[in-house]
Amino acid sequence: MNSTPINIYTSRLNKIRQALRKKGIDGFLVTDLNNVRYLAGFSGTAGFILLTEKKNIFITDFRYKEQSEKEIKGWEIIIENGNRLKIIENLSKKTRVTKLGFESSVSYDFFKRLSGIHINLSGQKGLVEKLREIKDGSEIYSIKEAVLRAEAAYLDVKPFIRKGMRETAIALRLEERLRRRGCSRIPFDIIVASGPHSAMPHARPTEKKLREGDLVIIDWGGEANGYYSDMTRTILIGGAGNLSRKKEIYQIVLEANKRAISCISQGVRSKEIDEAGRGLIRKAGYGDFFGHGSGHGVGMQIHEAPRISWNKSVRIRENMVFTIEPGIYVPGVGGVRIEDMVIVREKKAEVMTSLKKDLEIV
Repeated sequence: MNSTPINIYTSRLNKIRQALRKKGIDGFLVTDLNNVRYLAGFSGTAGFILLTEKKNIFITDFRYKEQSEKEIKGWEIIIENGNRLKIIENLSKKTRVTKLGFESSVSYDFFKRLSGIHINLSGQKGLVEKLREIKDGSEIYSIKEAVLRAEAAYLDVKPFIRKGMRETAIALRLEERLRRRGCSRIPFDIIVASGPHSAMPHARPTEKKLREGDLVIIDWGGEANGYYSDMTRTILIGGAGNLSRKKEIYQIVLEANKRAISCISQGVRSKEIDEAGRGLIRKAGYGDFFGHGSGHGVGMQIHEAPRISWNKSVRIRENMVFTIEPGIYVPGVGGVRIEDMVIVREKKAEVMTSLKKDLEIV
């Protein structure tokens, strides 16, 4: 059920309308379901929005009639009968829309059909997504709750992360605990990767058993009120063999994580944050073993703007929420990734994740 205050939706809609006025657009179709939820509060899986200067119109099908009436307040709700393009055309004429904006993320097939209604169209890329980059108080509250649920679930499972446990068994147990902790959705497939398997950044859990000397990467997230969290910890299974190189790699990644976080503040560029950690890894001789970006935004989607990477020069703004996740992945040896979530404050980052980061050997 939607618990976001109505005044927050009003504020979001006002900002979108202001952007549309600057572009000379008097009607705007919102079809991305994440953006629909952000602007209207609808959590179903079928529906879209038509915004005009004075009207908020939500269109869905019969399955979501009752749900939309409960979740969306102060909107005109229309139940479509299967002829979506005709509804858009009729509403555009009725509301005297002369230039209709639409999200450029629509399918090519939908764009072709939309082009047939004989109205001036204007594709808009990332209009709502840009607004979503800056989290408001209700969003930050939900993300923090998603972090708490994910951390509590991990601590429930942690005693079972031992030699002899299978990767799949750990992942399944963690998913079960996430749901018990209140997560209605699992943000992404949980990663549990051990030994040489952990050298693949997005490895899927297998039936492999944890063995002495294995590095074990665990990457998971929580959910609260439709918002997500994302975090990673790496542990080392003690026992036989020389563990010195694995301990060294871990310390390099840990220092890169801390250094990247320490340089976050309002106004810095995303590539500067990336370089703070990446440069340390490069100087340690492992630059070729860190190939992904240093972080990504998290909110209604597990991966959203901003992207923290060497090839993204985005100006970081207050109340952005994103991950910091440097890693080193050495084929045949294993991998280490340490991922935290942060909120940008005026002069520094507020770290949302609280699980310990010093190397744990079990």
